[in-house]
Amino acid sequence: MSLGKSEIRGDAAGKVTGATRYPGDLERDELLHARVMFSNQPHARMRSIDLSAAEAVPGVIAIFTAADVPVNEYGLTMRDQPVLVGVGGSGRSPVASDVSRWEGDQVAIIVATSVAAASEAMAKIAIDWEKLPILPDIESALASDVLVHPESPAGSNAYYHLKIRKGDIDAGWAAADVIVEDEYEFPNQEHAYLQPEAALSYVDEAGRVTVEIAGQWTYEDQEQIAHALDLPADQVRVIYPAIGGAFGGREDMSLQIVMALASLRLHERGETRPIRTVWSREESIVGHHKRHRGKAKARIGATREGIITAVEADLYLDAGAYNYTSNKVLGNAHVCVGGPYNIPNARIDSYAVYTNAVPGGAFRGFGAPQGAFVAEGQINKLAEALGMDPVEIRLKNCLTDDSISITQSGMPNGVSLGEVIQQCADAAGWEAGIQGKPHVTSFASLPSRA
Repeated sequence: MSLGKSEIRGDAAGKVTGATRYPGDLERDELLHARVMFSNQPHARMRSIDLSAAEAVPGVIAIFTAADVPVNEYGLTMRDQPVLVGVGGSGRSPVASDVSRWEGDQVAIIVATSVAAASEAMAKIAIDWEKLPILPDIESALASDVLVHPESPAGSNAYYHLKIRKGDIDAGWAAADVIVEDEYEFPNQEHAYLQPEAALSYVDEAGRVTVEIAGQWTYEDQEQIAHALDLPADQVRVIYPAIGGAFGGREDMSLQIVMALASLRLHERGETRPIRTVWSREESIVGHHKRHRGKAKARIGATREGIITAVEADLYLDAGAYNYTSNKVLGNAHVCVGGPYNIPNARIDSYAVYTNAVPGGAFRGFGAPQGAFVAEGQINKLAEALGMDPVEIRLKNCLTDDSISITQSGMPNGVSLGEVIQQCADAAGWEAGIQGKPHVTSFASLPSRA
């Protein structure tokens, strides 16, 4: 490889010719097939589960539930989630494993000689649920005394809180000639990668529980499987074939642990055939996390010359039923909500909130898009309120080598934000404007939210 020379990707030929094998393409002789059953309960406690009719379906090899999981807990940054929700399961944390906290919680894995047999058996599993109050969004979770996770030391559904305090916020507002305040909302977003979740699992010739699956954190997958199965890490092998798209959507568990569990338990019974499963698009959408939805209320003040004097914001991200990477994503959103600007006075409070919704997790940008959406929306509205060009106000306030950030850390040499903004404006012909441009309604003329 050399500079200035284009190199052909090593995996390019296989991908364009169809020779590359993605997880959904993996085959073995004498395969068994698995289906994973979701709870379909946003908030409920399992009283009982009856497998008798399901186990009687011809072709069914085994059905595994919470009682079969050695350590029924996992989580990339907090172990707040059962591997399988159900009776008879327990972990080492105080998280109740018999409670479904969102519709995508998994309750059983069915292994059979065909997909049809596994599907028929899944339809015959009988579960008795005690319905619990549902907290579908941030507003209901903050207003309710019901806790999605009663074991959380926070004692609140707002379980993770970050703060920024800089300067004298009251003095900042007093110095402002113009103050702009608004509220923002952002929705969930589906990764929609081309290859839905799929896995092949078996115990290899060295006795290692092996899972071939697409993912993003090989050793984290290995560690979480080993923890849940109570095995040494060197007895677990994770193999990533071609991924088929991820974008953050494969950072957390989907099929890794349950497929490893099924192969381990079957091997203990003398059954050595490999197990395969491929999720449908519907199962993929139900069963994995999304970009965090959330909301923010923000306020920004500036002098009539366009110099920012103060910023404050209250930001809430919907973590959903489990933490996944919400605490880390929140950290990024938190430091981005003020934008890349010189802000002498700031108060920012950011919260991750448990709800009975799909968990939020990694997605490209990892919290920065939500924060930047708020920050840049505020800057545009401030420019309009001042009658100032949006590029000009950014150039007046953007961070430089000599800046102290909103978190009160210095900048490294080579901060070129101002130059980048100016060159982008020049390349876009910003000063010339758009010929024949349509009329754009100003923010001020839009109807009130009330």
